[in-house]
Amino acid sequence: MMKNKYAFILLFIIVLGLLAGCTSGEADPDGDGKIKIIAAHNQTSPDNPYQTGMLKFKEVAEAESNGTIEVEVHAGTIGTEESQLVEKLQLGAADVVLVSPGFMTQTGMREVDLFSAPYLFTSYEHWLKAVDGEVGKEMADIINEKSDNSFKLLGYWSAGVRHYYGKKPIESVEDLEGLSLRTQTSGVVSDFWQATGAIPSGISWGELYQGLQQDVVDSSENAYPFFVQQAHHTTPNGKYITETGHDYTTRFLLINGEKFDQYSKEHQEIILKAAEASVKAERDATNAQDVEYKEKAIEEGAIVNEIDTQPFIDIARPILEDFAKEIEVEALLQKIIDLE
Repeated sequence: MMKNKYAFILLFIIVLGLLAGCTSGEADPDGDGKIKIIAAHNQTSPDNPYQTGMLKFKEVAEAESNGTIEVEVHAGTIGTEESQLVEKLQLGAADVVLVSPGFMTQTGMREVDLFSAPYLFTSYEHWLKAVDGEVGKEMADIINEKSDNSFKLLGYWSAGVRHYYGKKPIESVEDLEGLSLRTQTSGVVSDFWQATGAIPSGISWGELYQGLQQDVVDSSENAYPFFVQQAHHTTPNGKYITETGHDYTTRFLLINGEKFDQYSKEHQEIILKAAEASVKAERDATNAQDVEYKEKAIEEGAIVNEIDTQPFIDIARPILEDFAKEIEVEALLQKIIDLE
């Protein structure tokens, strides 16, 4: 009887050990102290700043770990839609991904959509103060807590400054009246453009060049590196660029929080260091391309004009305040406004 009891206890201990091994094996499947990280974004162009950032992440992680961390970078090859990347992150088929605030709301975190609102930030310096300061830390906590640690924020990347481009230049808000504009067709972004008199259109990004070329849509809005790489400025309805600067864009670099917690302390510190390096590399690349692709657009016949953005800001501010109240982030909005 006593023998059976000890045998049972021994079996119980062995089972516990096996279970513990299985858990840690998710982060280190071979048990040799090495881990492989699948890092992915949705842009297919090798010249895109996202690729620059991911390659810097890989470079630093592998160098600092002396090869105990291997990073495999995917540029649109495991998903060109953010929904695909987040699904892979949740399932463990990807470890580090890049997504936008607008998409994150689909996961139940409405608070992050504040970063999508037009004229939330009035300059690049204003954006930096927010995301690299207390506001950024607070948003990171929201993402981690609301996702039950499924998502851990590693850093804030930029996707440039978004401007209007279309079939005619914009000299005043009134010039937008009745123009169809490719943008979000619901939410705070749509509310803003409707308030200017424009008509939001949901044409897909992949079909936009043809849509601008064939007069399906009058205009669109995006940052220079993105729409110039797609040659939108060479179409009749993309030729005129007005620098509205309505969105200093934010992108979230995420890692699976549960998996991150399984890594060794040393590997965690290296991943955070690599993420910090990737943030700088991606932002620098984006800022450089903002200048480079603006020059390219002008050289290829696009016409660029600047505009007084204050009337646009005046339209956006009450919409922004109502939206912040709706998603219960009034205090966070005020902190951002105070940083101007």
